[in-house]
Amino acid sequence: MSDGNGGNHGRRGSRRHQGYDYDWPGISGFLLGSRSRFRKRSWVSRGGLAERFSILVIVAILIGVTAGLLLPRMSGPLGRMTGRYVATGPVADTLARLQVDDHPTVHGYHRDSFAYNTIDPDGDGCTIRDDILDRDLTQIRLVPGSSCRVKSGQLDDPYTGRTIHFVRGKDTSEAVQIDHVVALENAWQSGARHWDAAERQEYGNDPLNLLAVDGPANQEKGSASAAYWLPSNRSFRCGYVARQVAVKAKYGLTVTTLEKQSISEVLHACPAERLPTK
Repeated sequence: MSDGNGGNHGRRGSRRHQGYDYDWPGISGFLLGSRSRFRKRSWVSRGGLAERFSILVIVAILIGVTAGLLLPRMSGPLGRMTGRYVATGPVADTLARLQVDDHPTVHGYHRDSFAYNTIDPDGDGCTIRDDILDRDLTQIRLVPGSSCRVKSGQLDDPYTGRTIHFVRGKDTSEAVQIDHVVALENAWQSGARHWDAAERQEYGNDPLNLLAVDGPANQEKGSASAAYWLPSNRSFRCGYVARQVAVKAKYGLTVTTLEKQSISEVLHACPAERLPTK
């Protein structure tokens, strides 16, 4: 048995220990209850703020890194500000001397105008395709009775980095194709439309502008300039754009602003790259 007030105190005391937010009667009860609640809620508040602050810092870092990587690629002015398009070295110097034309035209273009693979430029009895296969493939076997027609061989493809086993045949020859590094259509837009037939024929069969490459990769490239296509094999990109610059310099072809920026961005990472000569 308990007196009336003692019974009430016992029940309220048990409620306080169970964490209920009932106030004690009187000033002391009010202070004790308020202080208990204040300590509990302050601890939760500090932990929540620290957690939220940590999350905000991580998000800010991720946004900063992403912006630093993507914005220069998305914006020409930002790319120039960050130095992404600044390149040095002999290839970059030659690129700087190429004329810029941002209004090229494909009007009047016909692939046959370049007479590709229709002549024997070195008089060895084979067309330029076999000459390039003989130059770029290894483990070559020739067609019996021929001094230059490639029957089979192995290509370490510069565009994809894959190893391709070439076998001449109706259904297999296209696995390895001969690419015009500066595509014929691109050359036409860049100045070849003003040439005579002899100069276009020379260009169409110039070994400097020809590479044996993976067939599907060549089809994917099509007539694209460096502004829109680069080899998936990143280790060859410097050599690829260097050959494009060498070809365009040799024939006085133009570049577009976007094409020049793309080439410069690649050359930014390889200032020692040299211009190929053959």
